[in-house]
Amino acid sequence: MKESGNGRMKIGQVAQMLSVSVPTLRMYEREGILIPWKSTGGTRYFDKQDIDWIRCIRRMISELGLNIEGIRRLLALIPCHELRGCAAAQYAHCPTYHDASRPCWSVAGASRRSPRKECHDCPAYRNSISCSNLKGLFEIRLRQLEATDSRIAADHSS
Repeated sequence: MKESGNGRMKIGQVAQMLSVSVPTLRMYEREGILIPWKSTGGTRYFDKQDIDWIRCIRRMISELGLNIEGIRRLLALIPCHELRGCAAAQYAHCPTYHDASRPCWSVAGASRRSPRKECHDCPAYRNSISCSNLKGLFEIRLRQLEATDSRIAADHSS
């Protein structure tokens, strides 16, 4: 397969290589679980990490029986604020911290919302799109949610 000079491959090449349709890859993008690189003309490109992530998505669907909504909700558990190094005061009012339905890079109205290129380079996205990283990232977030639940319970009991 031909790669562009920066090691990225066009969407059609990736689709053919992975035996998936181009509309499926576009749907992953539309659903917020994949961010392709885009040329100024709108051509979608993917790097090696993106290709590995697409393989992971396909395995979650075929082997684990997850659907796109399930994958999106799992990605929403990624501790974006921790990976980005945000202070508690920054994320306390951030919609990405409180929206448990979408990954941070696809939450509308997020105060840090920026061009998708910046989201593609963001540590929350880059660390999330690795099947090997997911379990550890979920464990971090689950501990945070448990701590929040404990604080709420303590506040209600006093």
